[in-house]
Amino acid sequence: QVQLEESGGGLVQAGGSLRLSCVASGGFISNLGMGWFRQGPGKEREFVATINWSGGSTAYADSVKGRFTISRDNAKNTVHLQMNSLKPEDTAVYYCAANILGLPATQRNVYQDWGQGTQVTVSS
Repeated sequence: QVQLEESGGGLVQAGGSLRLSCVASGGFISNLGMGWFRQGPGKEREFVATINWSGGSTAYADSVKGRFTISRDNAKNTVHLQMNSLKPEDTAVYYCAANILGLPATQRNVYQDWGQGTQVTVSS
């Protein structure tokens, strides 16, 4: 089990960029699959992006494909989500999550550990 802490959220205009970071403590993420999810106002938490333990395999939600990039630095126990060309519909609380399978996974119930989230607000 690891503790996850997200940072990097904020207010940005449409078309802008943000880079989210997720730092793990209490353990190492080098064997863990990692994911980013988001929950907009009045919506269910949804999958955004995922990466396997080595960083060699990634997957994205169709809504963010080509705009967002997930990456990881196992030496720094950190996962990033680079978000470009942001849209108002990207407004949400973004959560980092870890799964012990080490695989990229799109389903929430595969993940055991979750961060508290960071708010991203995109103005039009």
